[in-house]
Amino acid sequence: MEDFVLEKAIQDVYPDDFAWCFGCGRLNKDGHQLRTGWQGDKTVTFFTPESKYMGIPGFIYGGLIASIIDCHGSGSAALALHRKNGNEIGDGSVPPRFVTASLNVEFLKPTPQQVTLKAVGTVEEIHPKRWKVDTEVYAHNTLCARGIVVLVAMPSTFQKK
Repeated sequence: MEDFVLEKAIQDVYPDDFAWCFGCGRLNKDGHQLRTGWQGDKTVTFFTPESKYMGIPGFIYGGLIASIIDCHGSGSAALALHRKNGNEIGDGSVPPRFVTASLNVEFLKPTPQQVTLKAVGTVEEIHPKRWKVDTEVYAHNTLCARGIVVLVAMPSTFQKK
């Protein structure tokens, strides 16, 4: 797996009211602070788990992998709809936010600790307000898990009044 640093991530420009997610909220100091950006026509997220995310000695527990797939999916859908709307990260426009409708994770190989994980997403619009993201999670060049997240554009009822 090549080294890749995300210069721009969609989570960097989420409004403060919606930047608190445990997985991807930049304002949640106790969370993972995942960042999702473009790499060609795919989306990517990198994350190096701390030892506290151990399932069994030497390996990451599955809940963390599911969390990465979930939040990567949400960020990926936001990236895709933001671009579809004619915007890019950092252009001053507010990106859309999504909530998870369903999450399906398949664990293929044990995911080792002390390795930077790379989530790679393929985004598909299945309805103007409903998107699907297929994600593969790699440790080095080994495919450890894959998942499908179906997401819905965040309803206005989630916003502060």
